[in-house]
Amino acid sequence: MTEKAKLLLVGIDLGTSQSAIVTSSGERKVVDSYVGWPVDAVARKILKKKVLFGAEAVKNRTMLDVHRPLERGLLKEGSDKDQQAIRELLSHLLDLAGVSEARKGGANVRAVVGVPAEALRVNKQHVREAMRGLVDGLIIVSEPFAVAYGLDALLHAIVVDVGAGTTDYCVMKGRYPTEEDQRTLINAGDWVDEQLMTLLGERHPGISVSIHTVREWKEAHSFVGKPPEPVTVSIPVGGKPSEIDITEEIRQACESLGPPVAEAMLDLIAGVESEYQEQVRNRVILAGGTSRMPGFGHYLEAAMREYGGGKVQVVKDPVYVGASGGLELAKDAPTSDWEKLEK
Repeated sequence: MTEKAKLLLVGIDLGTSQSAIVTSSGERKVVDSYVGWPVDAVARKILKKKVLFGAEAVKNRTMLDVHRPLERGLLKEGSDKDQQAIRELLSHLLDLAGVSEARKGGANVRAVVGVPAEALRVNKQHVREAMRGLVDGLIIVSEPFAVAYGLDALLHAIVVDVGAGTTDYCVMKGRYPTEEDQRTLINAGDWVDEQLMTLLGERHPGISVSIHTVREWKEAHSFVGKPPEPVTVSIPVGGKPSEIDITEEIRQACESLGPPVAEAMLDLIAGVESEYQEQVRNRVILAGGTSRMPGFGHYLEAAMREYGGGKVQVVKDPVYVGASGGLELAKDAPTSDWEKLEK
């Protein structure tokens, strides 16, 4: 192998709901950010696995000790199991993309890992420890910055990354963003799930449904504004299956996300030098899984009208845009930017 062939670059988006990886060898993989261990010998006998990930972990959760190690944008602290879950999740992603095998074969692996903005500030050391022994070089950046880098939106732009655990913002000014250029809200996809769960419980006493099911309904039927069609689901009420129209509950839960997200966006834009504000308003980039909610981009555009108007660009590939941005940064990063990780 040549020296160039031995270098494998990786971009990872470590998210609350989903984590994705993109490599310079062309691999693209995604997994739901759940890790579960069989709770006892019976579960181990049935599952025949030491650890399960993603949708498989959720499906078999009654037999597992399930961990979703990123909560509200932060890596959970105080639990060895949660810290182990982060490492297991990252290791699983690298295995899925063939990175671990390539490293065993002599490849030098350098990874850019994107994390929620608040996790970057508070939990950077935990990410570093989780990656130790898995890669040779590491750069940790905020997820919205990785999105901006991948889209070449590096000047006079703002990324609004609405994920599951947090909504993360990053104003791009032609350099690495500072803490003042970034912000994190806990109003995001999981928060909408909680609102929907509460609304359903209030309007349909006796309802029996898990947060996982509520999340599936939201992901399948979310909208802001006029509903594309009525949303009817089957719910056990008092133990009996019942067909219930939840269109209004979906609308209220989804639209409750608009005001806090728009307010923080406008506040960050107001902090930009006045001569550049119009340019930033006209390059708002909406990313994250919740960006797929129909009508949400139009809501943010409407929120900017009284401030001179603006345009929202919804990313075409919210699953991989952050990881792809990390890979682009890895390609461009000078040697001095890389942190070497000892085994």
